[in-house]
Amino acid sequence: MKQVDLLAIGAHPDDVELACSGTLLKHIADGYTVGLLDLTRGELGTRGTAAIRTEEAMQAAKLMGATFRHQLDLADGFFNVDEPALLAVVQVIRACRPTLVLANAIKDRHPDHGRAAILVQRACFLSGLRRIETQDSTGQIQLPWRPKATYHYIQDEWSDPDFVVDITTFMEQKLELIRAFRSQFYDPNSTEPDSPISGQDFLDFIVARARDMGRPAGYEFAEGWSMRRVPGIQDLFSLD
Repeated sequence: MKQVDLLAIGAHPDDVELACSGTLLKHIADGYTVGLLDLTRGELGTRGTAAIRTEEAMQAAKLMGATFRHQLDLADGFFNVDEPALLAVVQVIRACRPTLVLANAIKDRHPDHGRAAILVQRACFLSGLRRIETQDSTGQIQLPWRPKATYHYIQDEWSDPDFVVDITTFMEQKLELIRAFRSQFYDPNSTEPDSPISGQDFLDFIVARARDMGRPAGYEFAEGWSMRRVPGIQDLFSLD
């Protein structure tokens, strides 16, 4: 794992693509580097398998232009906010030393999402403590590193955003990334069981949600973000 500007973390392989890939595409186009981390391999999903979802995730990362995609293989549906899971995330943070970390929704329909948000938030803090020792893949002691901020993308359940990012120029690319997960989303030729996210109406929902997020700010499409702290700005004129 190389050093990156942004580390986007999801409980499941497609969380990042669904909720914040427009933001990531925008920042990559602006010259920032992005790393992706999946906490699980999504093995409890109704459709596909862990192996298929991993293959799709790696293809989506390539299409996005991400610097890397890493999977921790925590237990889908059963991972806890405990020492082993926290240290696993700390190792990744210290390895790629991101300035910003993007994480799951603070509260959402899927219980893994809110739990992942807590896990990542705590790991970002612990990663900066020098008395917590971790090693990289070669056995070298890692130096402490604390990201500047953690922002939470908004997922299935609506919540009022603390800020939004204009993704109008990247909406079609976002949909292309989502479609890379062929086993999970709309495919008229699929013989797998239907799921709440496998119908054409779910992709319509993704587009409609982006419109809803963008409208108050005057954007055609946007992605919404939540923060656990009060944001600060240096210049009133920097706000759209």
